[in-house]
Amino acid sequence: MAVLPYKDQTQSKTEQVATMFDNISKRYDLLNHLLSLGIDIYWRKRAINLLRGEKPKAILDIATGTGDFAIEALSLDPDKIIGVDISEGMLAIGRQKLLKQHLDHKIELCTGDSERLLFEDNIFDAVIVAFGVRNFEHLEQGLADMYRVLKPGGMVVILEFSKPTKFPLKQLYNFYFTYILPSIGRLISKDQSAYTYLPESVRAFPDGKAMLEVLNKVGYKNTICRSLTFGISSIYTGKK
Repeated sequence: MAVLPYKDQTQSKTEQVATMFDNISKRYDLLNHLLSLGIDIYWRKRAINLLRGEKPKAILDIATGTGDFAIEALSLDPDKIIGVDISEGMLAIGRQKLLKQHLDHKIELCTGDSERLLFEDNIFDAVIVAFGVRNFEHLEQGLADMYRVLKPGGMVVILEFSKPTKFPLKQLYNFYFTYILPSIGRLISKDQSAYTYLPESVRAFPDGKAMLEVLNKVGYKNTICRSLTFGISSIYTGKK
């Protein structure tokens, strides 16, 4: 059964996720850094560094949100980065950020469904996504469409939350994710459901070996899972 942000609504998961991110867009960056104690910045750098040897010139950032992962990917010196997201609210914040930093000529942000990408086959050297795949309504379909738009030999880099398994971090993490994070999230974002959905969606997500199995099933080769910060998040990579 799909984990939904708003359990009392009849919209699809994709529609609810778009609404949720529209609702929290103005506080999203603040909450991201606050709730992760700023470590999300380090995670993004680690993920992008895995692409350095590939020297990608055309990069697609899936579920780009306000564009932080795309901006980090500029360190790879690509010719063009395109960011796609279903939330217009998040994209509006991202576009303001790009204009302020004079990066709008390098990064293009556009509305789009990550499971139905409006791009031709085999056109991107790299496809990246940070904290977005667990929000897919159909995980395999989304990963397959990412595979479709990758050039042969192209690389996918997925940064996503995972679940620590060792005592006592597992217990501390579960307490923080279940009680502290939703309370702070509700207080600052003013959305009663978004930061309850976050831990629920992480618990339901097939992390670690299970995620690698999904990537392999879709067709990715040389898949690897790298655990970060005692298993709080993971980076998944694969080649087409």
